[in-house]
Amino acid sequence: MSGNRNLIGFFDSGVGGLSVLRQVHRDLPYESLLYVADSGHAPYGNKSVELIIQRSFAITDFLLQQGAKAVVVACNTATAAAIARLRAHFDIPIIGIEPAIKPAVAMTRSGVVGILATGNTVRSVKFAHLLDQHGHRARILVQPCPGLADCVERGEVSGIRPRILLERYLQPLLSAGADTLVLGCTHYPFLIPLIQKLAGTEMAIIDPSPAVARQLRHRLDSAGLLAAGYVTGSTRYFTSGSPDQTAGVMTQLLGQPVKLESLPECFRSIEAFRTGKFTGEDFSHCR
Repeated sequence: MSGNRNLIGFFDSGVGGLSVLRQVHRDLPYESLLYVADSGHAPYGNKSVELIIQRSFAITDFLLQQGAKAVVVACNTATAAAIARLRAHFDIPIIGIEPAIKPAVAMTRSGVVGILATGNTVRSVKFAHLLDQHGHRARILVQPCPGLADCVERGEVSGIRPRILLERYLQPLLSAGADTLVLGCTHYPFLIPLIQKLAGTEMAIIDPSPAVARQLRHRLDSAGLLAAGYVTGSTRYFTSGSPDQTAGVMTQLLGQPVKLESLPECFRSIEAFRTGKFTGEDFSHCR
């Protein structure tokens, strides 16, 4: 592991977490960032909890080896499945992401809140706890959205396919009178222009990325880890999938050229991490 921890690591099943990285870069421009798209195993939304935990440990270990002083789990599904174990095992700030139900309940005027999310997020214990905490203050309608994150993975943030899916998923929420929409997947902020077009300009849409950036700043500041404000930080991108294909989508979503590197084979492989119960594997052999 690198002895000089000077960057912030991010990971997601694919490109969705770029919505969080983009916000962090705006709010903390002097920080150096490193993003891992686990595109070789995307999407996480239909994978087993064990596999998601396995991949989360492997990628977090890679980020620490690269010099991460903090890690952002820029994926709702991975946060729900793995963040408690990651925090118990690794000795750096680990920031997760979850559906912003509390602020949505405070914001709604109609008393009806809609949540767009992946299947694994909806089924998680962490999500159920959030509903128990805040669901009594408003009517909360949970809408699983199979296929929607896949559209973003292909760079389809407008056009017929995402439009058809969103029309199907938004219709019951709009019919029930929802006036506030929670984006429960980091892929979905890239669809906000289309969502706004379909749901209307009166619909309040809550993107959790600003809250994650604020929490990250707070944790870094509390630990004395904020970068000095002199030089804009660098950003590197890695993937476990096809670099050429994923780089094109990333370039489209971020609006700037992205040079994408391949994860080392040891970290790309699922079979390399089949042993253990995912509570403390040693990945130091992956160099």
